[in-house]
Amino acid sequence: MAKTVLVVDDDPTQRRLIQAVLEREGFAFEGAESGPQALDRLARGGIDVVLLDMVMPGMTGLETLKEARLSGVACPVVVLTATGGIETVVQAMRAGAQDFFVKPASPERILISIRNALQMGDLTAEVSRLKKHQGGRLSFDDLVGSSPAMQLVKRLGQRAAQSNIPVLILGESGVGKEVIARAVHGASSRAGKPFVAVNCGALPANLVESILFGHEKGSFTGATDKHLGKFKEADGGTLFLDEVGELPPDMQVKLLRALQEGEIDPVGSKRPVKVDVRILSATNRDLGQQVDSGAFREDLFYRLNVFPIEAPALRERREDIPALVEHFVRRFNVEEGRRVAGASPETLRLLQAFDWPGNVRQLENAVYRAIVLADGAYLQPHDFPSISGVNPPAPEEAPANASESAILHPDDLPPLPEAPVKILDERGHLRTLEAIERDLIQHAIEVYAGHMSEVARRLGIGRSTLYRKVREQGLEEVLKEAS
Repeated sequence: MAKTVLVVDDDPTQRRLIQAVLEREGFAFEGAESGPQALDRLARGGIDVVLLDMVMPGMTGLETLKEARLSGVACPVVVLTATGGIETVVQAMRAGAQDFFVKPASPERILISIRNALQMGDLTAEVSRLKKHQGGRLSFDDLVGSSPAMQLVKRLGQRAAQSNIPVLILGESGVGKEVIARAVHGASSRAGKPFVAVNCGALPANLVESILFGHEKGSFTGATDKHLGKFKEADGGTLFLDEVGELPPDMQVKLLRALQEGEIDPVGSKRPVKVDVRILSATNRDLGQQVDSGAFREDLFYRLNVFPIEAPALRERREDIPALVEHFVRRFNVEEGRRVAGASPETLRLLQAFDWPGNVRQLENAVYRAIVLADGAYLQPHDFPSISGVNPPAPEEAPANASESAILHPDDLPPLPEAPVKILDERGHLRTLEAIERDLIQHAIEVYAGHMSEVARRLGIGRSTLYRKVREQGLEEVLKEAS
């Protein structure tokens, strides 16, 4: 989704010029002409970055910034002013601004500030997520998705978190069962205590008992030290048994005893050990069918399946895909040091139409690959070749010989269109230099599709001069249409 930039400036010309720059780069633009109007818009949410003029009639930019921070607005703010005194900079930064530049600024400077602010916002969000993850305080508000299926999962999970009831999370591989389990733990009275996850399908058959329940030193060949085991590691907190249907039958018996008695028997120990552990389990198998076939104990199944939560497949909540993509883009931007702004609308439609047999895990890996390989500000369909069937465009080949690249013949080049810039008027007299200049700038903007750096280069003038002439000649609408 396109990032939304709120431009707060009482000068409509400045807003239109910045709007042209932003929309040309794929950002969504919203404008406000005063501090109160900006605060009203920020209160509704959905703004990713704010460009805030410091000097405005009524409520100043600095007052607006302070009020926004007091009201809980956390999105990054870049302040603009016509004066660049050090005192102004210090006041703005103390009030919570992320960046600062003096007007008039080049389009490149504006875009760099916006991208830096977005990157800082991504970094802050990722640090917060990691702290919650490591501290066992992930909540249901951190689960990405607002579809009806996910809302049901959140409601059931919040109810389950209020007690120590055993929870069995069901769903296909890759739907995010562990994330749901962490949210149940983080919303419970055990938040902040250990959360220990065990993939039962990955445990070596001869070490399952030792890994889960621990062992004493010398209890078997290779047991050179005492090992506490996962149950003891999770004492006081939560033990998450992922793919619990993979446990061998003899371990199912011992797990049932641990659940019923609240104690474990470490290998080689002479006496049982009391543990205070809440059990959350998950499986992608049909445990009821395994019970019928004798592969899973019926009494253990009923002990685990007290409060089942069905995690929906990604194809059953396609409306959550844009939010998931945005979440993964933000995360991988931080991890890989990239500045991808998001996915284009066409790309999101493509991803929402795909069935995702690997569910959220497959989407996560696809976005990761796209982030690493993407060249543009927004992910395009060709960044997902296995889904779109479209390969990335081939890079232009460098000429084999430098001298060959210099051999260009005029006949090989396409003819340039005749510029509709008239030197003489209807009566054959010379037109004014100002009128000719206006037509020439308008034609250049149209020919080069509003790319002002290229227009300035072709006209042989600076970008700041070009933008000044656009304002003086009243060509803002022409620039907006061309962009």
